[in-house]
Amino acid sequence: MARVKRAVNAKKHHKAVLEEARGYYGDRSRTFRSANQAVQHAGVYAFRDRRARKGEMRKLWIQRINAGSRAHGLSYSRFIAGLNAAGIEVDRRMLAELAVSDQPAFAAIVAQANAALSK
Repeated sequence: MARVKRAVNAKKHHKAVLEEARGYYGDRSRTFRSANQAVQHAGVYAFRDRRARKGEMRKLWIQRINAGSRAHGLSYSRFIAGLNAAGIEVDRRMLAELAVSDQPAFAAIVAQANAALSK
């Protein structure tokens, strides 16, 4: 059986890992072993945090909606209950955007939710 030489592929892999570790502090950007470990951990953190970011954004939208609805005399939970009662289906991302940038439109939605609650 023929002998397998790995020098070219190993060199290519080492170069790629060290390139990805550019800007890391100290040994992590210079030696392959440290750089490889740092790059692997960075990948794990990136994977985890891409998913965590979605929950963080939802929390931010809820805070903005709460602030906007309280300015119109309604708590967040009552506002959402009113939207459900009124049959209004607008996602939290759009509601948060309206609360921040288009307050008259948000006020109209709050009024509809409040009317549906008082029925």
